[in-house]
Amino acid sequence: MNKKRRLLLLKVLVWILGLAPAVWLVWRGFTDRLGANPIEQVQHRLGDTALITLLVALSITPIRRFTGWNGIAPLRRPVGLFAFFYLSVHFFWWGVVDQTLSLEFIAVDLLERPYIMVGAGAWLFMVPLAVTSTKGWIRRLGKNWQRLHRLVYVSAGLGVLHFYWQVKADTYWPIVAGSVLAVLLLLRIRRRRIRVSE
Repeated sequence: MNKKRRLLLLKVLVWILGLAPAVWLVWRGFTDRLGANPIEQVQHRLGDTALITLLVALSITPIRRFTGWNGIAPLRRPVGLFAFFYLSVHFFWWGVVDQTLSLEFIAVDLLERPYIMVGAGAWLFMVPLAVTSTKGWIRRLGKNWQRLHRLVYVSAGLGVLHFYWQVKADTYWPIVAGSVLAVLLLLRIRRRRIRVSE
């Protein structure tokens, strides 16, 4: 199998896996399997999916470097955009469905629950990254593109903090997510130090 066909199959797989959580939620909604509080259930599943997908996107480059499998490099962009998609739906589900677009309710929720403000910050940091993810923007920004896209680690960090504050008691999965992010950051720092020393 040639490289182009292999890359095409990988991209198709990314699209299938990327859309699967949305299809799963829609199916559970239509079959009345979202529990006693479906709005909250959808909200949580969207947030979980966004964070997991973002961590997967950040893992692609280290995997490529350790394995030498350069063919997965083009997958980082679509995986990252899926993360932004789920984060956006998560954010707007809260504002539109949960808070019924009421500015009063939204303001009160932000003030009373700081973890929501942190989550909103994670989404805001992702917006310019999604907008500048095209080849045209990469050319326009040059080296500044890489500097700008380091904000993805800030967004991921805020996402982990948002997750940790939101769960209250059962912090196992937020700690797992935070540990994965910490390892990815350490790998990036180590890589930069190696480059500087060379």
